[in-house]
Amino acid sequence: MGKTRKMVLILLTLVMISSFAGCAGGSGGKGSRKSITVYNWGDYIDESVTKDFEKKYGIHVTYETFATNEDMYVKLKAGGIHYDVIFPSDYMVARLIREGMLQKIDLKKIPNYKYIGEEYKDLAYDPDNEYSVPYMWGTVGILYNTTMVKEPVDSWDILWDRKYKKNIFMLDSQRDSIAVALKKLGYSLNTRDKMELKAARKELIRQKPLVLSYLGDEVKDKMISGEAAMAVVWSGDAVYTMKENPHLAYAVPKEGTNLWYDAMCIPKSSKNRKEAEAFINYMNDPDIALRNTEYIGYSTPNTGAFEKLDEETKSDATAYPDNQSLKDSEVFEDLSDIISTYNRIWDEIKAAQ
Repeated sequence: MGKTRKMVLILLTLVMISSFAGCAGGSGGKGSRKSITVYNWGDYIDESVTKDFEKKYGIHVTYETFATNEDMYVKLKAGGIHYDVIFPSDYMVARLIREGMLQKIDLKKIPNYKYIGEEYKDLAYDPDNEYSVPYMWGTVGILYNTTMVKEPVDSWDILWDRKYKKNIFMLDSQRDSIAVALKKLGYSLNTRDKMELKAARKELIRQKPLVLSYLGDEVKDKMISGEAAMAVVWSGDAVYTMKENPHLAYAVPKEGTNLWYDAMCIPKSSKNRKEAEAFINYMNDPDIALRNTEYIGYSTPNTGAFEKLDEETKSDATAYPDNQSLKDSEVFEDLSDIISTYNRIWDEIKAAQ
């Protein structure tokens, strides 16, 4: 009987300890804390913003990055991780909508949506503003070092000038690099015409001996340090690098370019819609949007943030170009119906000697 009584007391003690631990976890312990997983481009947020969000809402943020829309799509499609907020570009938003991979966003839960400028709403990739909230926008152009390039930079043709052999960086991005060749040839960057795509392939293979490297985010540091004469970059990267190196300048070629939009979306697989919407709303607070746009250099669609920018930034043609300079530019469309053709072309370009 003594042994039995002792065993009962031990079991009761273990139960009490377990219950106490459970209560401790429920009152802020890591095990029960709400959390979201955010999947964004590299170098595309003021890192302190997520920390401040965690403090304000008590929601832990697991933050991961990707290099291209295609990388993000493959990871999302694989389904190994349930992301709660993702940052796809326009054409990828359209594809994800078409494939049923996004949840509709309840804009009533995003009161800061009122700060999104009207020109950034009702766009073709999400015409009813149901699945996405704009985050940043910009262009693709040529960043060049004025100590190495003395001639006018006003055409994509300069990227094929042999005197800049091994002095050119191209984007390690299928859609963007193929788009450069298509616009150079006078074609639409959304072409489905196989002969036009064949011609773009030929141009990029012809150009390849001139290319020092195909790069992503690392192009910024390399251009700041003067490792090449020119590079194809996104406009926000140009804004950042030009601040770091006064010898750098940016041009949108006369043939036109890609006018792009990146947005925040909630994947269908997300289990934390309420928390995801809280994060999206927080990102659209004018003060937070201002911190992000100032930190990364990209152009904000948030009117509240734009009003807080200094006058020099507001008038910067690299960040906020006028309509005339964008007249021949296009927004990427979803080409997933012929994406295998683009994939094959890109593989052949990268494999060419």
